[in-house]
Amino acid sequence: MSIKENLETIRENVKKACQRAGRDEKEVLILAVTKTRSAEEINEAISLGITDIGENRVQELMSKYDDVRKDVKWHIIGHLQTNKVKYIADKVSMIHSVDSLKLASEINARCEKISKVMDILIEVNSGEENKSGIDASEVFSLIEEVKDMKNVRIRGLMTMAPLGADEETLKTVFSNLKNLSEEIKERNYENVSMEHLSMGMSNDYKEAIECGATIIRPGRSLFI
Repeated sequence: MSIKENLETIRENVKKACQRAGRDEKEVLILAVTKTRSAEEINEAISLGITDIGENRVQELMSKYDDVRKDVKWHIIGHLQTNKVKYIADKVSMIHSVDSLKLASEINARCEKISKVMDILIEVNSGEENKSGIDASEVFSLIEEVKDMKNVRIRGLMTMAPLGADEETLKTVFSNLKNLSEEIKERNYENVSMEHLSMGMSNDYKEAIECGATIIRPGRSLFI
């Protein structure tokens, strides 16, 4: 299958999942995960209408940045070390994996230096001890600590479902994140919106959409 054919399949699946959920497919952003993919492959995806791409590792983003078309938005979706923020603060439009006050503070400090407000998502752990993200019970306290920072803006939540989870587990994980976002909305924090739910990858984006995802992160299903 070509990238073009794969993207057509993903778009059709998004459309059908939105129909099942009574949603508008325009609400869902296809964020192409470009881990291990060449600049040539990425540029082909952009030429087919991909507007946003996501990288897991700073080093890989940096190695491709100059060779990828400039009419695209970069996202960091993997675990981000504080000492790497300085390399990507001026390059990315959103960081999905904020899971500590230390990281949020570093992003804020680096963006202040370049007069930029960075959109961030708080990463919530779905229950796997060896994965990044904070426990759902810690989200409110992190928001309280971050919400008044001038150079970061909380735009929503992100999660990764457990690898190999069945459909029931997937829908529980994704619905829990949606419910958490609604609880946050009810508190009417200043400088905080729950505009985005980043959840769902190649194997589970259809279930994520049915549970309210606004950003899905297909990689393998797009490029292979």
